[in-house]
Amino acid sequence: MSNLFPPSSAMPTDWEVPAFTIAEFAPRRHTYCIGIPIINEGERIKAQLQQMHDLGLHEFADIVIADGGSTDGSTERDRLTPMGVRTLLTKTGKGKLSAQLRMFFAYAITQGYEGMVIIDGNNKDGVEAIPRFLTALEQGWDYVQGSRYIPGGEEKNTPLSRKLAVTLIHAPVISLAARHRYTDTTNGFRAVSRRFLLDRQLQPFRNVFNTYNLHYYLSVMAPRLGYRVKELPVSRVYPAAGPTPSKIKGFKGEWHVLTQLFKTALGFYRPSSH
Repeated sequence: MSNLFPPSSAMPTDWEVPAFTIAEFAPRRHTYCIGIPIINEGERIKAQLQQMHDLGLHEFADIVIADGGSTDGSTERDRLTPMGVRTLLTKTGKGKLSAQLRMFFAYAITQGYEGMVIIDGNNKDGVEAIPRFLTALEQGWDYVQGSRYIPGGEEKNTPLSRKLAVTLIHAPVISLAARHRYTDTTNGFRAVSRRFLLDRQLQPFRNVFNTYNLHYYLSVMAPRLGYRVKELPVSRVYPAAGPTPSKIKGFKGEWHVLTQLFKTALGFYRPSSH
């Protein structure tokens, strides 16, 4: 089944969500879902979904692909359904990663899921950690951040510039703003609870969240609003050779990330500032 989302009656009228289509291949089966934001990930998402299927993760949580508008054939139904994917969301409106996250969260909430795990679709993250995130949600944690830099975590082939930026700039700035210590704040491997996303003091469904800032904002606001927050060890492996799988390109991309980081830390995205 494929249709345009959302109908006006399906969600609060003050939610700002990009237009997108839904292709549902199966009914909802589980309390939690796994959201995978992608755009033109090709063989990387194919390999990742195969790993997830081999681990039987579709037997523990529903799998939802949050596509930003791929044109490489990676989201064809015959590629997704054998891997246990329940739903393909395809963004047709404006925006990048944060817009994809808003559409995924809106869909997950209106479907009744109590929590969501988010993992990038570029096959860098160890999917074997997903059950630990699901367990954390079941235990009542509201915001769970994956980290390479705590005991049990692992990193391989991380570009030196990325590692220095995370450990010396990004994580310290987010930690200071959040009043909670994080170690790996650019890692997209996370879990969030339904109740946290629906907090009226959070309001994540706003068009101001367009590129990478929603991830940063959630990291700051979860502890600030008194929710249960923790990190879990994960692995992230970059290719030993060839281009780095990333949508952040060059100086312009890095500068944009830094700008959004400091805007988040200074409270620019809080509802009271708009």
